[in-house]
Amino acid sequence: MVPSIARQSVIIKCNMQKSVLTGNYEYYYAAGLLKQLYGVEIPEDIKPLELEKLVLEHVEKLSPKDEREQWLFRMLADYRPFEEYDGQMKELFLWGMGEKYLWSVNIPG
Repeated sequence: MVPSIARQSVIIKCNMQKSVLTGNYEYYYAAGLLKQLYGVEIPEDIKPLELEKLVLEHVEKLSPKDEREQWLFRMLADYRPFEEYDGQMKELFLWGMGEKYLWSVNIPG
């Protein structure tokens, strides 16, 4: 898996309000965005099924600020993760959590 592809996929889907998350890699990046945007407490090494419980709890309580965030919430709420977990998922979660170019597919430089 090339992490930048998962990142770009989530951003494009939120910008266009189309499609769904298609795997745990996208799911972890999206969860990282949720943590960044709303300060949701999510441990860095959380496993997929535990992450699902936390994400669903928070998505139900929070109010998205715009259409992109609303689509992010929808994708997170609808996705059912697989149990498999690897280091790239953590990498994507951390990337989403620290995203500097929010909603921008292309990264400068």
